[in-house]
Amino acid sequence: MTRDSSTSSPYHRHYDEEAATSTHGDKDEHEYREEEEDDPFNFGNTKNAPIERLRRWRQAALVLNASRRFRYTLDLKKKQEREEIRRKIRTHAQVIRAAILFREAGERVNVVGPPTILTVTDGYGIGQDQLSSLTRDHDLAALDRHGGVQGLAGLLKTSIDGGVVGDDADLLSRKNAFGSNTYPRKKGRSFWMFLWEAWQDLTLIILMIAAAASLALGIKTEGAKEGWYDGGSIAAAVILVIVVTAVSDYRQSLQFQNLNEEKQNIHLEVVRDGKRVEVSIFELVVGDVVPLKIGDQVPADGVLIVGHSLAIDESSMTGESKIVHKDRKNPFLMSGCKVADGYGTMLVTGVGINTEWGLLMASISEDTGEETPLQVRLNGVATFIGTVGLAVAVSVLLVLLIRFFTGHSKDPNGNVQFRKGTTSVGDAVDGAIKIITVAVTIVVVAVPEGLPLAVTLTLAYSMRKMMADKALVRRLSACETMGSATTICSDKTGTLTLNQMTVVEVYIGGKKIDPPDDPNSMSPDLCSLLVEGISQNTTGSVFTSNEGAVEVSGSPTEKAILSWGVKLGMKFGVVRSQSEVLQVFPFNSEKKRGGVAVELPNSEVHIHWKGAAEIVLGSCTKYLDVDGSIKQMTDVKDSLFKNAIEDMAAGSLRCVAIAYRPYEREKVPNDEEQLAQWVLPEDDLVLLAIVGIKDPCRPGVREAVQLCTNAGVKVRMVTGDNLQTAKAIALECGILHSNADATQPNLIEGKVFRAMSESEREAIAGNISVMGRSSPNDKLLLVKALKKKGHVVAVTGDGTNDAPALHEADIGLAMGIAGTEVAKESSDIIILDDNFASVVKVVRWGRSVYANIQKFIQFQLTVNVAALVINVVAAVSSGDVPLNAVQLLWVNLIMDTLGALALATEPPTDHLMHRSPVGRREPLITNIMWRNLIIQALYQVIVLIILNFKGRSILNLENESIDYANEVKNTLIFNAFVLCQLFNEFNARKPDQKNVFTGVTKNRLFMGIVGVTLVLQIVIIEFLGKFTSTIRLNWKYWLISVAIGFISWPLAFFGKFIPVPKTPLAEMIKRCFRRRRAPSSL
Repeated sequence: MTRDSSTSSPYHRHYDEEAATSTHGDKDEHEYREEEEDDPFNFGNTKNAPIERLRRWRQAALVLNASRRFRYTLDLKKKQEREEIRRKIRTHAQVIRAAILFREAGERVNVVGPPTILTVTDGYGIGQDQLSSLTRDHDLAALDRHGGVQGLAGLLKTSIDGGVVGDDADLLSRKNAFGSNTYPRKKGRSFWMFLWEAWQDLTLIILMIAAAASLALGIKTEGAKEGWYDGGSIAAAVILVIVVTAVSDYRQSLQFQNLNEEKQNIHLEVVRDGKRVEVSIFELVVGDVVPLKIGDQVPADGVLIVGHSLAIDESSMTGESKIVHKDRKNPFLMSGCKVADGYGTMLVTGVGINTEWGLLMASISEDTGEETPLQVRLNGVATFIGTVGLAVAVSVLLVLLIRFFTGHSKDPNGNVQFRKGTTSVGDAVDGAIKIITVAVTIVVVAVPEGLPLAVTLTLAYSMRKMMADKALVRRLSACETMGSATTICSDKTGTLTLNQMTVVEVYIGGKKIDPPDDPNSMSPDLCSLLVEGISQNTTGSVFTSNEGAVEVSGSPTEKAILSWGVKLGMKFGVVRSQSEVLQVFPFNSEKKRGGVAVELPNSEVHIHWKGAAEIVLGSCTKYLDVDGSIKQMTDVKDSLFKNAIEDMAAGSLRCVAIAYRPYEREKVPNDEEQLAQWVLPEDDLVLLAIVGIKDPCRPGVREAVQLCTNAGVKVRMVTGDNLQTAKAIALECGILHSNADATQPNLIEGKVFRAMSESEREAIAGNISVMGRSSPNDKLLLVKALKKKGHVVAVTGDGTNDAPALHEADIGLAMGIAGTEVAKESSDIIILDDNFASVVKVVRWGRSVYANIQKFIQFQLTVNVAALVINVVAAVSSGDVPLNAVQLLWVNLIMDTLGALALATEPPTDHLMHRSPVGRREPLITNIMWRNLIIQALYQVIVLIILNFKGRSILNLENESIDYANEVKNTLIFNAFVLCQLFNEFNARKPDQKNVFTGVTKNRLFMGIVGVTLVLQIVIIEFLGKFTSTIRLNWKYWLISVAIGFISWPLAFFGKFIPVPKTPLAEMIKRCFRRRRAPSSL
């Protein structure tokens, strides 16, 4: 039997401590929500978070450089501004378009694609002004004057059946005459903007002021030749930090910019030269004929050619949540709207900024900013550390100033630095500036400004790599939330299977037809009805080239049935021209069927239905036998057909029934409005055939499901297919392990789950492995039930009706090939190849993001703690600090920017998938990390403090001059400290593994950064002593420095044998406080 996955919830599961996790079994959801309310940085999920909560954590954060820290968070002010602009554009669209066109003509704004020319050229019978007026004003009279859609198509030199010619010359001509489907884009920030933002850091500004003052005093007292070193070196170090920070931020920005362009590049089908071809939305031209179906985005302004039950959601443009039905009386379509129901084709009449949607896009700047849970939590960590660091810096400043002005500070030669009435004002100010510089530099090192930005860095890296793994991230937070996923609710078709469907079995009259595509095995009447139903009751199409090659387009199911029809001798275009469509009932995922009413030349009316086999069979009272005779559906025959369906389903085939019924012409409404409201009769049907469609499992999907199981992520199949088909595929994929597992509630039908009470659904949700014959609403109910049980839920979906479940889930995964635009817009990540293996890769990347951030935290906090303690102890005890301002700025650069680049860009490893999911409320700094951090920081502090106070004797420098001995000692301390960080960077790669070198050579960026840092350190020590107040070290001192750094490796190895408690350190401290408070409250 399968394991109850409710135990996989982060609230009911004990975690493997070496997997950086812990226990939370003693808390309920209510307690967590209370904690979230108390702590502004405790975000379980930022998806759909209230604006007030987002504003609250910003106000609580300790920030030195707000423009940089909040660059990649949601701009709350701009969000309101965008809504205001939307409202204005809806009201003043024409005025804004005129302004943009004027600006474009006058200033030659850089537009992607050729410029729009408003004159009639190349022999087109209508100009852009007239087209814009026609669509904007919904001018039906003007359309009629042009001869309706047919006449308009003639003026645009296109065909409503075959579309434009589509060669390069034709497309260029149309772009020159009517513009391209692009709009002016606001330029991204230049490198200079990032340089300016990096400069805004308050501490760096203070350091530059101090550098300027030190420079002025140095030149005045020591002359220009020698006096500029102190101030100049600080200024140079600050400029280096600013430039490196700006370069890193600019590179991230370019990565996000490229990903945003990819998100906007929608691919759609158009009819060109008589056949359907896929093009980018940016390549759409006026005159194109575009098929539309439920879930599509209307890609440009246009006029309806033909539509069946076509309903458009125009809320994105009108602001009103209203579905508008489109027909001959209301044929105008606006770009940016969504197809809510039905299908049809449109003639494109306006593209780019000649549409209101284009104006809207050109007028608002896209805000790519968004909070992620890790980003918010790291701001909390940075605020706490920064507050401690600030307090320490202030304490050091006060201690050093008091010691200096009371005459207790001495120079290396033992001379008192300040004597009241004797020391000059210049010397006193110079001494005070040096003290202030040290204190401010401690703040620079202590406040981990780069810590929250490391999330952005690792997300930018991960998103770029995930594109190569066929996953396009639409929301940043989803990238890291996938690392916490405890369950994946996956579709079957196209995700677990190949979506390459073929008809392999056919039952007619209760008999199996073998081969299934032999027209001679059925009567001509039966074959004629089948071909009529297949060709008319479809959203797909069949194109035959001049060479005779047949191309079938449509959904995979439609393509399979159409291909079968072609083999039966179907001439698609001919059959469709022989009857007129009266009314269409588009395929509905709730009813699991679709129908069409057609009128034949002899005025006969046939109503064709196609859909889920057992559902359509339930509406059949007769069946057509192989010989073409109509017979009554007896109980025996009904059982025979049901058994055939079960047999096919057990063989993992999708079962589709095709049926029809004749209908009296006089019962069909004659009035167009009544006809539009006419509901197709769906009873008393005649069964024509039941077909079994094979869709093989994807290669490697069983291994991918097993990998998820090993990683503590339960895979559930939620499909609209027959329960038996779902069961067969689930067994093949490894979602069900054996037939013994295929019992309720492991295997359940959608309607059974739907009929349960909310509490009953919650009770069994964790046990469900397969849900068959489910509707999109059943999927939504399952998601809600799982979330209430504490699961972090990922959901795949492709249909329009999947949008609510995708939106409700913690991570919505839309399919890139089969998915509708509505589903994609509701999703967080788009799986570009529709492959379940790609979903598993997203889980790996999500875990990698979290793991990389933890590595960086461990590394940075070790540096923070060691640098702070060393400088504070030295300052309080001797009035001097071993690490000066320039040295600390170099350490800050290693720790912040270079450290983040090295550790936050580690690729995911298989080890990540051998852990349980990381609970979203697990502490960022785990007990494992505390152990590693304390061991390394303690070692560094002890060694360097001993060197600081006993260095002269240890290094045999007693016989040397005091100045020289102190310079050697302080240089050695600085060199050893930097090398400790380089060696510890390797330790940080694998916080929970003893072998920290696994895969290190594969990460070229890591090796490159370590190598560059080492080279620069050698250059600093050997050649830049004047700037860093160091001297050259001989080979003995280099060996001592390397040895001190090297010891951190065996120390880390043996330290990992020290066991740590399962309860998080923060939780243990809270419990101690509660126990202390408890007696006092009695």
